[in-house]
Amino acid sequence: MANLSNRKVAMLTEEGFEQVELTSPKEALEKAGATVHIISPQSGRIKAWNNTDWGIEVEVDRNLSDVSADDYDALVLPGGVLNPDKLRQNAEAVAFASSFLEDGKPVAAICHGPQLLIETGLLDGKRLTSYPSLQTDLKNAGADWVDEEVVVDHGLVTSRRPDDLEAFNQKVIEEIGEGIHQE
Repeated sequence: MANLSNRKVAMLTEEGFEQVELTSPKEALEKAGATVHIISPQSGRIKAWNNTDWGIEVEVDRNLSDVSADDYDALVLPGGVLNPDKLRQNAEAVAFASSFLEDGKPVAAICHGPQLLIETGLLDGKRLTSYPSLQTDLKNAGADWVDEEVVVDHGLVTSRRPDDLEAFNQKVIEEIGEGIHQE
């Protein structure tokens, strides 16, 4: 496993993120030595969605307005239905995610997380996966959508659902350890 002790990772999220899709990657990244910040347009605490009902609340470490992609080595986007739908309507969140993709920094998105990436306009020709209901949206954005547990394309790591978290977390750590990815 890569040692990420010199890496800072932004986890961009909103109310309604899928609980395990934030807690599992965060725990894995911190175990690998990374500093992980929960970034949100909200301040204070935000609430998770846990399968079929509201879950835990997590503390927001940094407000989106107070950070820059330059502050971080990688971006992780947890899924959930509510969270990405809110973020994709937030121009500041779209610009934040765009900066990581444009700079070749690792970006990881699971489940519905790629919805935000659609709004960047930077998925043309990218190979990725997501929750199956997003496949048409991603194809319409120019992506090559595949139904696989985890997909990596030049530092862009995507997975379909919580059942894929073990493979997702391993690839996220590997790609962050590799650093900037040039096409």
